[in-house]
Amino acid sequence: MNSSENRIKASTLVELLQCRAIEQPESKGYRFLVDGETEEVSLTYQELDRQARVIAAYLQSVCSRGERVLLLYPPSLDYIAAFFGCLYAGAIAVPVYPPRPNRSFSRLQKIIENADAKAALTVSSVLGSIERRFLDHPELKQLSWIATDAIAPIYAQKWQEPKLNSQDIAFLQYTSGSTADPKGVVITHDNLLHNLSSIHRCFEHNPDNKGFIWLPPYHDMGLIGGVLQPLYAGFPVVLMSPLLFLQNPIRWLKGISKYRSTTSGGPNFAYDLCVRKFRLEQAADLDLSSWQVAFNGAEPINYETLESFTRTFAPYGFRAEAFYPCYGMAEATLMISGGKKTAPIAFKTLQTDALTENLIVSASLGEPNSRAIVGCGQNLPAQKLSIVDPERRIALPDGRVGEIWVAGASIAQGYWQQPEETEKSFSAYLADTGEGKFFRTGDLGFLDNGELFITGRIKDIIIISGRNHYPQDIERSIEQVNPSIRPNCVAAFSLTIAGEEKLVVVAEVDRHYWEMSKKSHTHNQRNGKQPQTSPKDLIQAMRRAVSENHELQLHAILLLKTGSIPKTSSGKIQRHACRAGYLAGTLEAYAIEDIRV
Repeated sequence: MNSSENRIKASTLVELLQCRAIEQPESKGYRFLVDGETEEVSLTYQELDRQARVIAAYLQSVCSRGERVLLLYPPSLDYIAAFFGCLYAGAIAVPVYPPRPNRSFSRLQKIIENADAKAALTVSSVLGSIERRFLDHPELKQLSWIATDAIAPIYAQKWQEPKLNSQDIAFLQYTSGSTADPKGVVITHDNLLHNLSSIHRCFEHNPDNKGFIWLPPYHDMGLIGGVLQPLYAGFPVVLMSPLLFLQNPIRWLKGISKYRSTTSGGPNFAYDLCVRKFRLEQAADLDLSSWQVAFNGAEPINYETLESFTRTFAPYGFRAEAFYPCYGMAEATLMISGGKKTAPIAFKTLQTDALTENLIVSASLGEPNSRAIVGCGQNLPAQKLSIVDPERRIALPDGRVGEIWVAGASIAQGYWQQPEETEKSFSAYLADTGEGKFFRTGDLGFLDNGELFITGRIKDIIIISGRNHYPQDIERSIEQVNPSIRPNCVAAFSLTIAGEEKLVVVAEVDRHYWEMSKKSHTHNQRNGKQPQTSPKDLIQAMRRAVSENHELQLHAILLLKTGSIPKTSSGKIQRHACRAGYLAGTLEAYAIEDIRV
């Protein structure tokens, strides 16, 4: 082991954990805050290695090597032990978040069918609730269900170490489904170790670092960035449930302050949520001066969010230089681009109208019809990144918007049991030079002096009257109409009606607005007056904003109940699901208002 970096040369994650257990047996690699604040449980590397052997030995008694095994756990140390238990058994882990009570099993059913899973690991409490639904979902009963918290420790003696190599499949990362049905991304040990090495280098990690992570462990950022990267770099991490973060976002910042964490982060919405929910009385003893890498990725990065977060928390030690915008996706294991740790944020202000034509025209910050785009760093070492015309499949020069194509050792092996989708996405070649093969990200962006800027997704782009419109721009305009429209809870998409593309927007409205609106309506009815702030007024304001900012007419608007807009496990808006729900009439719109106009 290199003592200066604390890194271990390993060809698999099994070797990596075994070495940590031997060389740092008593080091507490993982802590989990049960209540998000003070109640804490922990695992040393030696304890994790032992628990992984127990689970692996039991799995080996019921499953063959290479079988797919579901992991259905709430965020916990049990999940981490089960993940490594699968690897120690030579099985293929399939992380899936447990279905919520009274919610559909459809996503889980699709994953079980696609993965052809043979077994499922969970804890006794979750297993009990799932067993009650066997009658309605007989396909679940076909799995071998194992509660890992009930396996006898003596099983560790029966473990037989599998002969793994770097090309063996470690796990299937099912995509979050923000643009389509979830697909199982095939991730090998080599993919993981290569990407972990890239993250280690970009974040300049060392043994003195400390992590604090609330991200879902069944999501690529939470698992690879939050669980595996600390193991790879040899530093401790404190974990908490994303639900506890959402309940009180300041718990995240308090945790960073308490544990003197150096690395933490999440999607853009997390920083925005902290700003909106922060109250001065919560600032007692808040000290964010230890925070060195505040990574921001997984969704479009909003420049205004970075600015407002810095203004709000600079008095408590947060430094703007800590922000680390980055870009990645499950198909690239995790990270695709990132900057230097100490580099200032790169951003460009562009004319929105020109961007709809895929043209890069500079504008001044704050200028009407302008948009500030944050850079996501540079291409990773030993990786090829090209901006490509998606129709002609020809590489474009700097300053031109095109599809982002990537090739390198972090790129996954394809989609499980989906050869056509794999061929389409993972086997792209440039038409003029034959260079390849590349992975087609489906994301649009451009390069400027090596800095990557993301402008949108091909599948999400709305094309009306021959012009491209990015849904996130329309959604941002809607959010700014009225404080009652919940941030990060708006979806814009298009429908083809009589051969023409029509724009539809669905937006969650704060429940307090509806309560006040009802009271106002009842009061004014008694007094023979019209409501001062009616849903009709809100809809008209939304129409004006879209017309003035984007020169578009809205075909339909739905105002949704709080918490009802479809999102992925990582908090991304599922525009395709919103579109499907609109067409099927299944979105939870407020029935009191005739809003289909």
